[in-house]
Amino acid sequence: MEHVLVLSDDIQRTRDFYCEVVGLQVGERPPLAFPGFWLYADLGSASCLHIAERRAYAMHAAGLGLHVSERATEGGPVDHVAFRAGSGDYDGLLERLSRAGIEAVTNAVPGGPRQVFIEDPNGVRVEINVIASPEDEAR
Repeated sequence: MEHVLVLSDDIQRTRDFYCEVVGLQVGERPPLAFPGFWLYADLGSASCLHIAERRAYAMHAAGLGLHVSERATEGGPVDHVAFRAGSGDYDGLLERLSRAGIEAVTNAVPGGPRQVFIEDPNGVRVEINVIASPEDEAR
């Protein structure tokens, strides 16, 4: 998969969430006909998350013949977007979320990552998978 587009009524707040909480970085974005940001997990790779201002994007899409649905009040057919975090950052991630007042649901996959589920400012469910570090596995 190349990227996910998140439509937002407040693109700066959404950008800040994905940069400060998830750890993505703002990078190069072509001069598109609507405001937004392209975010990268690694500035040397492809962008993985695009943010667009909802109304301007909807008008642009309509000009192309594409319909953009109204903002959902509950989840839709896509349940969540997942990111992989660096190993050993689980406690640090939970501390950042707590300081930001973001409620998290956690889960440990047997033999797999520790998962943290949160919601972005637009109601998009985000899963962050933290791979166990060697110290975690020794516990």
